[in-house]
Amino acid sequence: MKPSVKEFKDDTKLKEEVKSLAEKGVSKDTLYVLSHDDDRTDRVADSVDANKVGLSEQELSTYVGNIFRKKGDELRAKFQELGFPEQEAGDLEEKLDHGTILLVNTNPDV
Repeated sequence: MKPSVKEFKDDTKLKEEVKSLAEKGVSKDTLYVLSHDDDRTDRVADSVDANKVGLSEQELSTYVGNIFRKKGDELRAKFQELGFPEQEAGDLEEKLDHGTILLVNTNPDV
């Protein structure tokens, strides 16, 4: 099943959403934070106790390839590893270009 995604401009609203989802029984193991800035992604993911897309979510070839990719290509590859089709991965990456931070739920049925 395709993951769900929510857009945020405000880190506080994202934190409230993670808390609300956790109260509804959504495992934080299925929640991922992505932004165009690695520092912001790290800071927000740590503050809301959500995940970042890392080696365990990607195939080794994608992970290693991301070292040599441009940031946009890296983010599109991460979205595809999370289950988004190529076109949608591109659309989501474009939203990140405009300062949006995304919360991805890889198990939206819960």
